[in-house]
Order: sequence, then structure tokens, then C-alpha cells
Amino acid sequence: MPQRIVPYLLYEDVATAIEWLGRAFGFEEVLRVTAEEGDVNHAELRLGDESVFLGDPGDDYRGPKRLGARTAQVHVHVDDVDAHYERAVAAGAEIRQAPEDMPYGDRRYDAYDPEGQLWSFATRRREVAPGDWGAETPA
Repeated sequence: MPQRIVPYLLYEDVATAIEWLGRAFGFEEVLRVTAEEGDVNHAELRLGDESVFLGDPGDDYRGPKRLGARTAQVHVHVDDVDAHYERAVAAGAEIRQAPEDMPYGDRRYDAYDPEGQLWSFATRRREVAPGDWGAETPA
């Protein structure tokens, strides 16, 4: 199996996060591990060929919204960032930044999920050489 990096995000309510991430951002549930008391301990979601894991960290955890601070940001490339943005808005996502062309070649928007995790979604519009954010290179 090739090496991969898979974000593992912690949620106070994993079951609600699974549902919301599917509705707002298009993730599909692949796996759900539920404890005897009914809480979701671990889940795996997929968007296209990529995955993200979700987990329940226990009672002492405070998500970004309750903590009052951003702790990480997940960046996801999608085929059509503008259509993805419209889906997120329709699902009630809190938008931090509307779609915008970035100097590093992506068209990107940022949104928070209900527990305050920050997500970026982007479509690569052009390739940019290292250290040259001003010049356009054919994709």
C-alpha cells in the first residue's frame, strides 16, 4: 500500500459530525465503530479517493468552538469548488471565506463545521513554480 496521510479529527459528537460532513461537504461514511453505550468511537469517511478519520477523544476534550481557538485546518481539493461551496452554504455551513482565486494557483473557500473545525476546499486553477506566486504556469 502506498504511503498516505489521513487527517484524524476529534469530535465531541462523532455521529452528528458524520451526518453533517456528509450533507454539507459530500463525505461518504465508510466505517463506524460504536461502543456498547452507543457512542461512535471511530469513523472513516471518504470524499473521492481520499479519507478522513473521526474519533471521540473522551470527556476531557474541547473542540475548537468550545475552546475558542482554531487548532488545525484541513485542506481538500475538489473538482468544482464553486459547486461545492453552494452545497455547503445550502447545508448551513458557517463560511469564513467565499471562493477566491489564491496567488498559489488554487480557487479556495473556507468553512467551519458545527464543532468549529476549519475546512478549506479548493480547485487547482494553475500551477505555480516554487517561490514564484506572481507568474502563471500552464496547468
